[in-house]
Parts: sequence; C-alpha cells; structure tokens
Amino acid sequence: MARAATTSDVFNAIAEPQRREILVLLRTGERPVTELARKLGMTQPGASKHLRVLREVGLVRDRRAGKQRLYGLDARGLRSVHEWSGGFERFWSDRFDRLGRYVEDLNHERRGE
Repeated sequence: MARAATTSDVFNAIAEPQRREILVLLRTGERPVTELARKLGMTQPGASKHLRVLREVGLVRDRRAGKQRLYGLDARGLRSVHEWSGGFERFWSDRFDRLGRYVEDLNHERRGE
C-alpha cells in the first residue's frame, strides 16, 4: 500500500528529524522563521518548507506580527500520535511492572523469605 503524502499525514511529517526539532523549539512559544532557521543551522527557505509541511498537517499555526510571521505549536494535531503511542506506553509499563515483581521475588528468595 502506498504511503500517505507527507503533507496529509502527521506521522510522515514528524518522521523528519528537523521537523521534530522545530516542534520542540515551538513548545516554548511562537518564533519567527529566521530564529528557527538559525537555531537549526539551516537556511530560511529550508525552514519555511518544513514549517509549511507542519502547518498543512495541523501541527503548526502562524500569524502576522508586523512584518514578521510567527509560528506556534498546535499540539492538537499530535493527538493521533499520542493515542497511537499510548498503547506502547501501556505495553512497557506492564513489562516494567512484571520485571519489578520478578526482582522482588528474587530478593525474597535470596533472603530466605
């Protein structure tokens, strides 16, 4: 089956490491593209392309502020990722709980309890 276009699928959009880094930077608040590009060590056009993809999948919003355009995180778009990854969180939590019980049992055996 063909993969969804990057601009229509959140998972494909965040598969790119620099896009994930943009999202991390935007967690602290709005930023202009020039600042994002500088912090990521890329050109302004390169950062703009990544921001366009993130905006099209609903992870980033933008607004005019004078002559600048500010970009901000729209975390509602991450809901599908959160819901999907939540199943793995439960999986690992169960595994760690079992490991904890196993270690407790070993400690009891060593102490002769």
